[in-house]
Amino acid sequence: QVQLVESGGGLVQAGGSLRLSCAASGRTGSVYAMGWFRQAPGKDREFVAGINWSSENTYYTNSVKGRFTISRDNAKNTVFLQMNNLKPEDTAVYYCAARNGREWYVAAHDRWDYWGQGTQVAVSS
Repeated sequence: QVQLVESGGGLVQAGGSLRLSCAASGRTGSVYAMGWFRQAPGKDREFVAGINWSSENTYYTNSVKGRFTISRDNAKNTVFLQMNNLKPEDTAVYYCAARNGREWYVAAHDRWDYWGQGTQVAVSS
């Protein structure tokens, strides 16, 4: 099993920045792709960004392109989500996810194998 623990959420004004971190532990050798999802109240869980094991390939949903950056440090088993120019519509619970498969662009949340507990991001206007 793999355990994921997120940190870095909080309340920020529109235009501000936050950096989310997700530390993996356990059988991390089985994990290849990692990613971030978010879920706003009353909405479906949305795939925000994904990254492959080598960091050569990334994916972003259209609404965050140019504002969010996903990265990872395999030596520390950690994935990051740098969020700049935040907007009120970015308000959601953000979840870290990992999968045993190599594909980093998989939007279907049932194809991700491991999940963190979530961290709240709130952006005020």
